[in-house]
Amino acid sequence: MKILFLVPYVPSRIRVRSYQLIRTLAARGHQVSLATLWSSDDERRELQELSQYCTEIDAVHLPRWRSMLTCLAALPTNTPLQAVYGWDKGLARRATAMAKKADVVHVEHLRGSMYALHLQAELEEAGSKTPIVWDSVDSISLLFRQAAQHAPSPARRLLTRAELRRTELHEGRIASAFDRTLVTSRIDEDALLSLCRNGSGRPHISILPNGVDMEYFHPAPDSAREPATLVISGKMSYHANASMAVSFVRDCLPEIRRRCADVRVLVVGKNPPGEVRALGRQPGVTVTGTVPDVRPFLQGATLAIAPLTYGVGIQNKILEAMACATPVAAYPKAVAALEAVDGQDLVVAEGAQALADAVVSLLADAPRRLAIGHSGRRYVEMHHNWAATVARLEEIYDEVIRSRR
Repeated sequence: MKILFLVPYVPSRIRVRSYQLIRTLAARGHQVSLATLWSSDDERRELQELSQYCTEIDAVHLPRWRSMLTCLAALPTNTPLQAVYGWDKGLARRATAMAKKADVVHVEHLRGSMYALHLQAELEEAGSKTPIVWDSVDSISLLFRQAAQHAPSPARRLLTRAELRRTELHEGRIASAFDRTLVTSRIDEDALLSLCRNGSGRPHISILPNGVDMEYFHPAPDSAREPATLVISGKMSYHANASMAVSFVRDCLPEIRRRCADVRVLVVGKNPPGEVRALGRQPGVTVTGTVPDVRPFLQGATLAIAPLTYGVGIQNKILEAMACATPVAAYPKAVAALEAVDGQDLVVAEGAQALADAVVSLLADAPRRLAIGHSGRRYVEMHHNWAATVARLEEIYDEVIRSRR
């Protein structure tokens, strides 16, 4: 197939879903074109790696200041800021020309939804039967609903609540607008369906879970693990991850250190905000910021911790740790979209005290850690392999192409 991916940010090993879908589709013989936006030199360099997988790349420079101006202009409207943040008329025009040569168009995220609507109108006007698949990934309104309860300041809570209503209306409209809508989990599917009950018909939603590159994320020898070392990973510019790191160090770590004085915490992730960087001033806490490769931190830690208090979809940071056979201890919210078995594939604990107890228990029990780590790796191999995910995506593409004939 000739597949156009429109992604409103550069796919990478951090923005892993589109990166792995493109990479695996290309490996399976499909011709993949990419229309995308870049805003930094790092993202421009990441485009070079994608050139080995894509037959064509059209990348437009969109500086952040232009995105902010676009958001300011959208404030008086009913369109959510997430939907307009990555809008660029030039990319829309160029993507239209690319879409007319494609068998199917795949548009990722709420940030890409305006492009999906634009392409749909342009293709219909041209009489094209090219179907559009909108990959919502997660329900952003579900995320905002949770974030409004956990925002660190009154101003952030006010903004989140204002965006929540607009995002609900937008997702409710567009979830049934395209040939197919994709999400990563049943939770996100239910959230989108609930927004469509009062309007535009039942959307055709398919669940397409995230996967893990099992060759890239692999176990290291047990001897490589540092004693009493906990790792928290994830893009730290994402508010849910930042909140996770701050709340763990504040609410849970003191109890762990009281019982295990030598414990260390590594907070690993891109672009940590000030409140996360400040954690590095506390004894035994290291905040790395951006790292060239997260694997040594996952492979070298005793435990991976995911005390996520809010979030949506599948948490790739957990799957990556499990793929490295690193035992994971997490809050229920972090693993709600997984079918992993508590106590076998990972450990689930509700609240700071329960998580502290779980961590201390695991630190003292090497055989149990080893068993959970190996079981976690097997779980990911069985349920989150990108090859299986892309095989299902090929079926979805075939279905929407046939439905247009």
